[in-house]
Amino acid sequence: MFEQKAAVFLYAVSPVHMGAGQAIGVIDNPIQRERHTGHPCFAGSGIKGAVRHSFKSLGGDENHITRLFGPESGSAELHAGAVSFGDAQIVALPVRSLKGGFVYATCPQAIARAQRLLAHLGLARHWPTLPEVAQGHCLTVHATQLGGSSGNQLHLEAFEYAAADKACAALNTIAQDLANAAMPAGDGYSFFREKMAKDLVVLSDSDFDYFSQHAMLIEPHVRIDDTTGTASDGGLFYTENLPPEALLIAPLLASQTRSAKEEKLDAQIVMAHMKAVLHSQLLQVGGDATTGRGLVAATVLTA
Repeated sequence: MFEQKAAVFLYAVSPVHMGAGQAIGVIDNPIQRERHTGHPCFAGSGIKGAVRHSFKSLGGDENHITRLFGPESGSAELHAGAVSFGDAQIVALPVRSLKGGFVYATCPQAIARAQRLLAHLGLARHWPTLPEVAQGHCLTVHATQLGGSSGNQLHLEAFEYAAADKACAALNTIAQDLANAAMPAGDGYSFFREKMAKDLVVLSDSDFDYFSQHAMLIEPHVRIDDTTGTASDGGLFYTENLPPEALLIAPLLASQTRSAKEEKLDAQIVMAHMKAVLHSQLLQVGGDATTGRGLVAATVLTA
């Protein structure tokens, strides 16, 4: 049984490709998505594998790897690890805006799911209830993002949304809390913490679903023939990436270590080890690491 719980916020610093295998559509290499929402996600197994792979380079004790994460496949001693990562779900997506470059877009569904997860982890946030948002409308913290002939429109990509509330007090509370608790610490992220606090925008669930499907970064790749030095026949393919500035949340659970051959570490010590190597650290998750993909900054919240 897991005795210690924490929330891990993952903030994309580069494009991230957590692959879902090949597809038959226009995108050859799509990213992972939740089946019921279609929102981008990171599988917990992928996060755990990435943390295990980087544990030593992140400052962790190499001797603790097997006790914390479990033995390698084929090991003579088999036991479960003491650490579990759940799937990371989306909290906010960057969407190109006519004003301010981009906004952090979210929806009532994403906010409610994040709030529910935090409550289950013993980190309840008493966020106020958001006003209802109809399709084609939005909630903003400040009117500075708005324009149009009436000064009441938010322009995202090629779409226009009418502000149902230009200065939503409930959204302001949520935006301030996310900026302080979820965004990475340090001077390098001060701009983005301030931007989260003032540029968090709530769209309807349906409008947000559109951007979660179509506002990803699509990169064409060409496979080069080693002999000719030119593009191979059929060597053009397209890879989907979660864009930089996206924010996700995942649960982190810890139990006592289970190895029969080594001294047991209790759950509190296990969680302390995990927080020490994760909090305010830059991780590499997913594929295309050699081309700078998959960099995420982790923020660990504990009770």
